[in-house]
This record gives sequence, C-alpha cells and structure tokens, in this order.
Amino acid sequence: MQAQLRDKNDIKIFILYLLNQINQPMEFSDINDIVVQDGLVGPIEFAECFAELLDLGNVLEIVEAGKAYYLISDQGIHVAENLESELLGFIKNKSLKSALRLISFKNGGNHIETSCKARPDGRFDFSCRIMQKNDKILEVNLVVENEKQLELMRYNFNDRPEVIYRGVMALLTGEIDFLLN
Repeated sequence: MQAQLRDKNDIKIFILYLLNQINQPMEFSDINDIVVQDGLVGPIEFAECFAELLDLGNVLEIVEAGKAYYLISDQGIHVAENLESELLGFIKNKSLKSALRLISFKNGGNHIETSCKARPDGRFDFSCRIMQKNDKILEVNLVVENEKQLELMRYNFNDRPEVIYRGVMALLTGEIDFLLN
C-alpha cells in the first residue's frame, strides 16, 4: 500500500487536481470517496482540507433542490494547474483512473439488487448483486446471523455498492492483504 499524503498543501493540491480533471458538480460523499479510495488521503485529513478549500474559495458549493453539490472554482482551477506538477505522476494517474472508474460506475447504468430469505433456524440468506446492463458483475451470497445484521448489510450495500465492489476486488486481487494477516 502506498504511503499517504501527509502535507496539507499536497492534500489540497491533490483534491483540486481531481476536481479539475473531473470537472462536474458532485456531492460531498462522492468527492470524499474519490479522494480517499486509494488510501493516499485519510478521511479526516480530507474533511479538514476540503473545508479549507471551501473557505478559501477554491471550491464552490451549489445547492439544488435542497442538495449540496461542489465544484472547483476558477481560482481553484488556477491553483490546480499551477501546482499539480508537485504531485508525483504515478499518484495523479492512478488516482484519476480510480476516480473516473468510480464516476463511471455511478453514472454507467449499473443497478443493484438485494434479496433475503428467512431460514428455519432464525438466520437469513442474503444476496446482493451489481448488474451492468445485462451482465452480473458481482454477486455475493451470505448466511446472516440476525435481522439487525441483515438490515445493516442491506443498507451499506444499497448506499455504496461501488465501495463494496472495489473492496471485494481488492481482497480477491490481494491489493489490501492487510485484512488477510
């Protein structure tokens, strides 16, 4: 696993770089997912630096239909373009590729399905699937111990299926083998 960015200025440049490359309004949670997904920035550091970027006017907040969306400002674009060279090329390329894959997942016509069935012993069969057009790209079937656990799993899968997908892929490819030790 790569070392995290530690310097606040590097983190801010990284956030602005990704926002500049994506160039579309996004919800805070999606920006958070994009920035922290590869482990270069921790969630707390992201939240602090993002708030500072908002305060400085490098990121703008737009509220539509009661939902807040964020995008890079002209000032933020200027900062990103002048300072992005300070980020290592492999960090930029890998992170941009991951960010675009996440956005594509969310906007690419993927849909999710879940189902559950009670068992006679009080446990539940839980199944979750991600469909991409007519292809099943992920299916997980589990035996769940209780209804509370079932509802938590259903909620988490419905809320962030792309995170579940990335996590399963990372586990199966050994990219996050720290969980296996």
